[in-house]
Amino acid sequence: MKICIINGPNLNLLGKREPEIYGSLTFEEYFTSLQIKYPNVSFVYYQSNIEGELIDKIQEFGFTYDGIILNAGAYTHTSIGIGDAVKGITTPVIEVHISNTFSRESFRHQSYISGNAKGVVLGFGLKSYDLAIQSFL
Repeated sequence: MKICIINGPNLNLLGKREPEIYGSLTFEEYFTSLQIKYPNVSFVYYQSNIEGELIDKIQEFGFTYDGIILNAGAYTHTSIGIGDAVKGITTPVIEVHISNTFSRESFRHQSYISGNAKGVVLGFGLKSYDLAIQSFL
C-alpha cells in the first residue's frame, strides 16, 4: 500500500508552534514513528507553505497512490483550488486536522476540501493521521 501525507502551511513548525494545540513533536519525528508502526505501508511525506505546490503534489500522487492524507492547514478554509484538485483525482483523500477546527475561530468551520474527500478526521492531535491511515488499511 502506498500512502502520501501532504501537509500545508505552518505545519513545518510542529513542535514549536502553539504546543498546547499542536503538541511538542515535530512532524518528522512523528512520521518516523508511523513508518515503524506501519512497516507494510510505503509512505511519502511532503510539506509546503505554498498553495500551488500542494496542488502539484495532489495531482502528482492522485492517480497512482492508494491514499492521500491531506492537512491543508489554513488553505482548507480558503483554497477552492485545493478543493478542485482533490475533486479532480481518483486517489481517495482523507482530510486531517490536528485540532478540532470547530472549537476554534468561526472561519475554520468552512472547508473547501471536505465535500470532495473520502472522509475527515479532526481533533485527535497527531493521532488523527493514524486514524486516517487505518481507514485505508
